[in-house]
Amino acid sequence: MTGNRIAHPLLISLANLNMNFRTKSSNHAFLLLALLPVSKFIHRNKRIRGLLADRLVHECLDFILRPLKIAAQIGIMMSDPLGWRRFCYTPLAAYIVDTPESTLIAGVGGKASSVTTASYKQFGDDFRHEPRTASKTLEQLRKIEEKVDPWDLEGYFKEASQFRLNGVHRPFWVDWPMSDPSVFLTPEPLHHWHKQFWDHDAKWCINAVGAAELDFRFAVLHPIVGFRHFNEGISSLKQVTGREHREVQRHIVAVIADAVPPDFLRAIRALMDFRYLAQMLEIDEEMCTRTEAALKEFHRYKDSIIAAGARQGKGHNVIDNWYIPKLEFLQSVVPNIHANGIALQWSADGTERAHIDVIKNPSDSCNNQNYESQICRYLDRAEKCQRFDLSTAIRDSGIDFYPRFSPHQSTDEDLDSASIASDDSTPDATADPLDQVNPVSSQKLRSTINYFAKATNLRNGLVSSGRVVSIPFRTFSMPDAAFHLNRDPSFKRMLIDEVAALFDIPDLREALSDYIQRINKVDDGYIRTLGGRRSALRGCELPFTHLEVWKKFHLQNKAYHFPHNPLPSKTINASPPSKEWTLGRYDPVIANLDPDFNWPQSGLKGMNLIIFCVD
Repeated sequence: MTGNRIAHPLLISLANLNMNFRTKSSNHAFLLLALLPVSKFIHRNKRIRGLLADRLVHECLDFILRPLKIAAQIGIMMSDPLGWRRFCYTPLAAYIVDTPESTLIAGVGGKASSVTTASYKQFGDDFRHEPRTASKTLEQLRKIEEKVDPWDLEGYFKEASQFRLNGVHRPFWVDWPMSDPSVFLTPEPLHHWHKQFWDHDAKWCINAVGAAELDFRFAVLHPIVGFRHFNEGISSLKQVTGREHREVQRHIVAVIADAVPPDFLRAIRALMDFRYLAQMLEIDEEMCTRTEAALKEFHRYKDSIIAAGARQGKGHNVIDNWYIPKLEFLQSVVPNIHANGIALQWSADGTERAHIDVIKNPSDSCNNQNYESQICRYLDRAEKCQRFDLSTAIRDSGIDFYPRFSPHQSTDEDLDSASIASDDSTPDATADPLDQVNPVSSQKLRSTINYFAKATNLRNGLVSSGRVVSIPFRTFSMPDAAFHLNRDPSFKRMLIDEVAALFDIPDLREALSDYIQRINKVDDGYIRTLGGRRSALRGCELPFTHLEVWKKFHLQNKAYHFPHNPLPSKTINASPPSKEWTLGRYDPVIANLDPDFNWPQSGLKGMNLIIFCVD
């Protein structure tokens, strides 16, 4: 915060909220509970100053969270959204923190794992050590207090170090029922995976390939709309955010291929497989087994990273150990998924965004005098405005928020028929009703356009009155993909040979003739072969002489685990050669052309790589 004001914000949310709702910043699911002080102690010993700071944090948490502890022990009556009174308990489900804060919360020292009994020399082991349970930590604290008084700071800290503890004698969770740090300290994807990738995996690749070579390989990658293109490489990036971490991960395996030893590539790919598998929205036992197998594969080939001299410290000295806390934390991902559900719901992306709304923006509006009370006043007023806008928007929308049927009893046919009725002017019956309202003073958020619903409406003639519809339709769909073109083409009524010359496609006429012949033979909606030798003769006649050409179109798919939810559309380019793109800009797409194969069970079998040149 401005004015040299420092504090640790403590945010709170409900674990039984839907993940998509809780992580959406506009829903304000994370509320500011307290600002923990950051004090400077004057003790001559630096370690004792750290001990006092750690104890202060736990004392503050104990004081602030005491009502929740009481509710977790004896319960409390609360009202649900429908006004019903319910008897509730408040166990500690998850504490979302990064690695240093997790050691503070667990009460362990900096060179020990916060969720297992592993020490720093065991961080590179290929198995999970015994969990550091609450009972184990409390038993160790009891033994320490039998020898040393907790307020004999130097003596207590020295004795606690023997058990690899940080000297906190009363952790805040000690009297919280069913609270265990090895369980509620959940894997945190933003810091434990993506930041770990940038701090370690990316540095290994830079050292192994060379900064100049790796930057060149990133620079020549084909730009994709919606994804960042690193035209100057990645080795000199500063202030990299989680989004950049994810963007680099998409390309890293392909970029370093043939520039590193095979085992080095296998190790990096195994870690990437682990991250992508662990981030799945639905995980079963098979996926958990594959996730653990990916981590095992990394440990099998990790020595190749040291052999390549890629793990370096200051002065470019090669490090021959694996004392990486975040690497050891990966061993606890699958066990924690079994205990707390999918790991993606515990990402700090939502809390990092909430810091802007509940801390940074309010502090920028105050005068640096009594900033705590001014932040609270700002948040109180903002919440009242949000509730007023939401209430008036719901009333104006006329949406029935209390349907006469239970959504749990609806069938797939009901959802399909409901989605057909959706239109620009008709609410989507399968969507969250709150997505249909638009509070006046709230910031207008970007929503996902449902091209599947638009295509269905066009086929059924369900369009807004007075709206002019272009024929043929510019939006059309298949069961798993929807396509949308702009109303006006990029090139209107061009001769076929002119299009062939513009896009440098000498066999365009023959390709169109082959396509017409194949499409006339299709009886199941699939063209099973693309490309190959042309069967049409050069200069063959076509039933048309002109073409309308689009340089780009929007392609939309559906979420695999939630097939009723359309994913954000992607822009596919097919631009002719120009000054910026001397060879044109043609985006590749992998398409399934054989209904006998189904992704992901069949992998890439039945798939074809298609380069769109003319839309």
